[in-house]
Amino acid sequence: MPLRALFVLACLIAAAPAAAGVRDVPAGHGALADAVAEAQAGDVLRLGPGTHRGQVTLDRPLTLDCLPGAVIDGGGQGSVLTITGPDVTVRGCAITGSGRSHQTIDSGVRLLEGADGALIEGNRLTGNLYGVDIHGARDARVAGNVIEGGQERHVNQRGNGVYVWNAPGAVVEGNDIRWGRDGIFVNTSKRNTFRGNRFRDLRFAVHYMYANDSEVSGNLSVGNDLGYAVMFSKNVRITGNASIGDREHGIMLNYANDSVIEGNLVRDGEGKCLFIYNAHRNRVTGNRFERCDIGVHFTAGSERNAMAGNAFVGNRTQVKYVGSKWVEWSAGGRGNHWSDFAAFDLDGDGVADAPYRPNDSMDHVIWTQPAAKLLLGAPAVQLVRWAQQAFPALLPGGVIDSRPLMRAPEPAVPDWETRHDG
Repeated sequence: MPLRALFVLACLIAAAPAAAGVRDVPAGHGALADAVAEAQAGDVLRLGPGTHRGQVTLDRPLTLDCLPGAVIDGGGQGSVLTITGPDVTVRGCAITGSGRSHQTIDSGVRLLEGADGALIEGNRLTGNLYGVDIHGARDARVAGNVIEGGQERHVNQRGNGVYVWNAPGAVVEGNDIRWGRDGIFVNTSKRNTFRGNRFRDLRFAVHYMYANDSEVSGNLSVGNDLGYAVMFSKNVRITGNASIGDREHGIMLNYANDSVIEGNLVRDGEGKCLFIYNAHRNRVTGNRFERCDIGVHFTAGSERNAMAGNAFVGNRTQVKYVGSKWVEWSAGGRGNHWSDFAAFDLDGDGVADAPYRPNDSMDHVIWTQPAAKLLLGAPAVQLVRWAQQAFPALLPGGVIDSRPLMRAPEPAVPDWETRHDG
């Protein structure tokens, strides 16, 4: 080879970056920060057992891969890990000890603008104000983590398990989120997917504010104040979720429009299985609302919502709707199933041969004047109710299901324990 060619080749080799590799990082004060500072893009930092000092920023593509027993501790100040570079992975770590400032959103892991394509997987995040904050990062994925928040007496002192702000394409799946304020709180974002998570002992399991074109599917909410709250959002798909024993509402649509609520199970709520408030053009189908105080509370001028193929089973009040006009709850020849409707189906087509009206004028009186409950057993009240059943034209308006179903849909509770090995 000519001497000039050899010289050019040597220069190219010298200028090339060192090949990405695996580096073992022992526990100890400052060892993790030093390893991050010296690492090349693409390197894998394998953290050994013991405590590693947090408050570290990852600004280039790196992988933190923790061996069993490795703990990253923020020492009670700021965020434990802050990620500002693309394609960072944090896997298998115990992450604890963030600060307690809501103003700076102190978190176990913060994904800031530029942390695109981050993967936070299989970690255990405890003792942090916020678990994971996705704040401006695009296409991040938070999967298979255990996130346990605070248990302060005042809920507003707690942080969220996962906080999503302006993070298009974020996916949060397969996480077990407990305590804290909200399981997932998303604000001003779009194209997010929240699926296959379990939420317990929270205020809201999933809380949407100004977030569009997104999906909430296959999640399990147990014993929270509220299951799935979609507020000031549009084109959200809420499908295949379960709300078991959530106290206030199982599903709430508040100024939520053009969305799909399908195949969900809400059971054993102390309040309302479904609350629809000033929400329009939504499709609610194939859901089962069971053993709540109120099956569905429908109010504030909500219009053009399709309600068909659902089951209302064993609710103390199936429907609470106060209005002066009739609202039809059937579509395409199919209505809903009502457990308190003594229906008959002579032609065997699966549809009852008479319409169902879940409320009468006495219900309206009781909702507006609760003291009237004392009169429920009075003969005059029973006479009014009999007259309205015999002569429906006397009714003042409300919900009517012209094609009630004889059989109820039975969505299954997501089998979280089996899918995620407990």
